[in-house]
Amino acid sequence: MTEQPGKQLLHLVFGGELTDLDSVDFKDLSKLDIVGIYPNYATAHAAWKAKAQASVDNAHMRYFVVHLHRLLEPQND
Repeated sequence: MTEQPGKQLLHLVFGGELTDLDSVDFKDLSKLDIVGIYPNYATAHAAWKAKAQASVDNAHMRYFVVHLHRLLEPQND
C-alpha cells in the first residue's frame, strides 16, 4: 500500500511595517516582505514565526499568514 500525500493547501506568508498598531495599513507597500508560499499551514506557521521573532524589536512590523487555498477554492471551505 502506497501512502497518499496530504492535500495541498497553499498559504502565503508576508509582512511589513504598519502605519499604526491599530490598523492593517502598511507604511510602504513597495517594502512588503514576501516571505513565500507554502504547501500547508504547518510550514507557513513556522516561516511566520521565524520572521515575527526576528522582527520583535520593531513594534510596527507585522507578519501574516494568508490562506490562499480559501481564495482559490472558496466553495470547498
